[in-house]
Amino acid sequence: MALAVSSDFDGGNIEVVAIDGVRADLRIRKDTQAGWSQWFYFRVDGEIGQPLTLTLKDVNQCSYPDGWDNYRARVSEDGEVWRQCDTRYENGDLIISYTPQTPVVWFAYFAPYGLKRHEELLHRAAGAGGKLDIIGHSTEGRPISRLRLGSGPKKVWFLGRQHAGETMASWWMDGAVAHLMKTGDPAVAELLSKATVYLVPLVNIDGAFHGNLRANAAGLDLNRQWHIPPENAPEVAAILKAMDDTGVDFMMDVHGDEAIPHVFIDGCDIDVKSTPVQKTGCQDYYAALLNASPAFQTTYGYPPNFGGDDAPTICARAVPRRYGCVGMTLEMPFKDSLDVPDAEQGWSPQASADLGAACLKALNEIL
Repeated sequence: MALAVSSDFDGGNIEVVAIDGVRADLRIRKDTQAGWSQWFYFRVDGEIGQPLTLTLKDVNQCSYPDGWDNYRARVSEDGEVWRQCDTRYENGDLIISYTPQTPVVWFAYFAPYGLKRHEELLHRAAGAGGKLDIIGHSTEGRPISRLRLGSGPKKVWFLGRQHAGETMASWWMDGAVAHLMKTGDPAVAELLSKATVYLVPLVNIDGAFHGNLRANAAGLDLNRQWHIPPENAPEVAAILKAMDDTGVDFMMDVHGDEAIPHVFIDGCDIDVKSTPVQKTGCQDYYAALLNASPAFQTTYGYPPNFGGDDAPTICARAVPRRYGCVGMTLEMPFKDSLDVPDAEQGWSPQASADLGAACLKALNEIL
């Protein structure tokens, strides 16, 4: 039986170059109207027990070639449980070897989190007492949904997946929402009495649908549009309008990093315009998260000059400058974490969800 390779589904991304028996040459498609590439997600139909060799060609030309060293692709035989598989980076190509035990198997850069699952998360939270509203629409008209939980005086904002291919941010949101729904937990009740928590779980919903790494449907990196958002970044404009309406005391923008095999934070405390209060707030949060999560560390991360001339337009710089709040970018790895390694799954949906809960526990400690 000849192989069939497809990605014509929500979040899918691959191009078929050639198929020869059990071998396929593939290429990662670039983002919509943009040049970024790294995210892949595709399905292979074949035979049980048929060893596959899938070569993703010229990945050294992708946006983050340093991300391929010591990286292992994720594979699933049911679309639910994702594991690492034999992967090697060789002569500019990424070569995946796998012998499936089912006739259909999926491969991805990281465990996907589709739009159906996103909708289920929103409605699950709304059904448990969260407030769900639509604060705007994307370039292609999809809703930008916001969840609100709690009624405390502190205004706390969490944003996920400005970069659509960083799906660990959606799994983080899954864990964070599940934690906030534990209203019988005294610590959760305490947090929700101190703070009103706003979550926008999927900022770049168009990019998620199209299988992009970073770009929205207009080809923009939304995380470089936060100073004065242009017309083709309505996602950012909608969130800033909502933030203007509520104010912001604390914000976290949740991401994934291709190259660094650690969980880390890039905070507004390194901004030259940050205040002593903002610096102290960040440092207090780092200390609390170190206690709450074995995955978090402060040794490895971005240099102080990260972002270069674009730094003031990044969410975790522009939002703290605009509102005087404590703000930060949380990064999780696509590779396995060297701090809490998992030989089977690598950094995983469950690890991301656990970190979401830990981040809220840390927040409760500092508010």
